[in-house]
Amino acid sequence: MTTSSAQATAQIGRVETAGPTPISSEKLTMSAQDKQSEGKEMLAATWTGKKSVTVVKVPVPRITDPHDVIIKVTATAICGSDLHLYHGVMPGMQKGDQLGHEFMGIVEEVGPAVKTLKRGDRVVEAFDIACGSCSFCSEKLFSECDTTNPSADMEQMYGDRIAAFHGYSHLTGGVSGGQSEYARCHHGDVNLLKVPDSLTDMQVVLLSDILPTAWHATEMGEVRKGDVVAIWGAGPVGILAAMCSRHRGAARIILIDTVPHRLDFALSKLPYLEVIDASKHDVYTRLRELVKEGPHVSIEAVGFHYTKSLVSKVEMMVGLQTDPPDMLNEMIVSTRKGGRISIVGAYAGFTNHFHIGAFMEKNLGMRGGQTPVQKYWHYLLSCIEKGELDPSQVITHTLPLSQAAEGYKMFDNKEEGCIKVVLLPHE
Repeated sequence: MTTSSAQATAQIGRVETAGPTPISSEKLTMSAQDKQSEGKEMLAATWTGKKSVTVVKVPVPRITDPHDVIIKVTATAICGSDLHLYHGVMPGMQKGDQLGHEFMGIVEEVGPAVKTLKRGDRVVEAFDIACGSCSFCSEKLFSECDTTNPSADMEQMYGDRIAAFHGYSHLTGGVSGGQSEYARCHHGDVNLLKVPDSLTDMQVVLLSDILPTAWHATEMGEVRKGDVVAIWGAGPVGILAAMCSRHRGAARIILIDTVPHRLDFALSKLPYLEVIDASKHDVYTRLRELVKEGPHVSIEAVGFHYTKSLVSKVEMMVGLQTDPPDMLNEMIVSTRKGGRISIVGAYAGFTNHFHIGAFMEKNLGMRGGQTPVQKYWHYLLSCIEKGELDPSQVITHTLPLSQAAEGYKMFDNKEEGCIKVVLLPHE
């Protein structure tokens, strides 16, 4: 193990065992901790350990900051990145943390400094909590907001803090999630998008994260008219990235996965797709049979759960790396010389055996990052209104919030027919 790897492992271990290290900074613009309404309770899905989600009664949140908004949650999705929390591999989780970062609802109460929202407005909440006024927000890099995440551990691990996220560990701020009957939304004027009553919850709830994430994948990959795009991962983000690539004019889109029923589902919704079943074919060989020079753009929409080689599996087991390089290396060798690689699957730690030689010698470009939801959601909402994009196509299951544990299990097991689960808190 290299010194840097050892330091990263030690730092991640410290976060997992010791919990968050809060910092005091004049730059912080919000408090992560909810103030609670006396005597009023609600249901919320909480993390209670590895593969353990428990719905419990907790106090209803109330206004803490003048810029806060309280919403009655009407729909809240389980995201693929929530499975990292579910498996206990994301540092900074504590038992009892409220889950959920993809949600929407109806405004119940607004703080005195909120200018654009009122009680009764129907809104979608961005998973990335931005202040709207720091230098990064002014550049529309909302997911890199400099003022909302108090985690010193994040700064020590990455050199900087990124924005706080709802319901996604104390590494990203320890903010309560939205898999609950009510939620407190910070900086409401920045992080809530009003949506029209003409659209259903299922059409707009994914504006909170995975539709902007899919669009961000195509932005970072600079998908252009006539491009051949290969997408690793036929989950919700991968399928939406295919829709977005088509919208941008891609000539061919090739979807890759190891789960046949996911590929079948994607084809049933998007018949223009070509697919590769990676459980039956070597991906590089099959891609080059389909596209002699390789795809112009390769999009990674799976994340750090994917291990292929024995070396990666062993190193993951013994803690020599946190994020395997297998898929990234597969993308590097498969992508056309001079092509672009875009990474939106969640990576959190470090990797070994990265194929840097092939990456350099092939003149590839690579970008990755959390989507700045607020940068894209107005345009994407207009696409939904015009019928150009329909993210509801990936939603296969709706369950009452009380069945959140079943929803997580179903999604995690990739049960046949299950692509995306949305929880309904008031049913």
